[in-house]
Amino acid sequence: MSNSDCRDGILFVISAPSGAGKTSLCRELIDSFSDLRQSISFATRAKRGGEQDGVDYHFVSTDAFQKMIDQQQLVEWAEVHGNMYGTSLATLTVAAEGGTDLLLDIDCQGAAQLKKNYQQAVFIFILPPDYIELEKRLRGRGTDDEAVILRRMKNAEKEIPAARWYDYLVVNDDFESARQQLIAIVTAERCRSLRTANLLDKFTAKGDK
Repeated sequence: MSNSDCRDGILFVISAPSGAGKTSLCRELIDSFSDLRQSISFATRAKRGGEQDGVDYHFVSTDAFQKMIDQQQLVEWAEVHGNMYGTSLATLTVAAEGGTDLLLDIDCQGAAQLKKNYQQAVFIFILPPDYIELEKRLRGRGTDDEAVILRRMKNAEKEIPAARWYDYLVVNDDFESARQQLIAIVTAERCRSLRTANLLDKFTAKGDK
């Protein structure tokens, strides 16, 4: 029996400014743990090329999303560029009760809501080495025009100072080092006594043989 069979599942929430390497690090983290699952958010935007419903997002109508808000079925949600994105409370509850660890890649706005409504989560913020390197990476992607790059940099200047309340800060200067730090965080959180106290039961049970 693995530790995940005898404890609640853990929600790992990862945020970062655009260009810090969050998506690549999350992908590596999922690949490093066969029993770590990606939490699938709900979205009202149209599917993009190659995306699959239930894999990349749960794609729903605006009316359906609003109904989820009204019925308090979302633990967090936000409007981004005219589209709605949110995380289902039921998804988190089922995973926790089933001992399934989830990874949620989310922006700071959504993470702040989660901090209020789902405090048992583990919050991790990915930092770039500095603002100069962050801008260099954004320009190096070659996918954004000047206005978008400047907007992302302004957002980063707001997001990074607000990351003080996260449980962990990981600097993505060297990608492999950052990956190893994330693996260490997941491993350590899985071993915390508050999550695995039941492992002591066989040592403290009276009269068992």
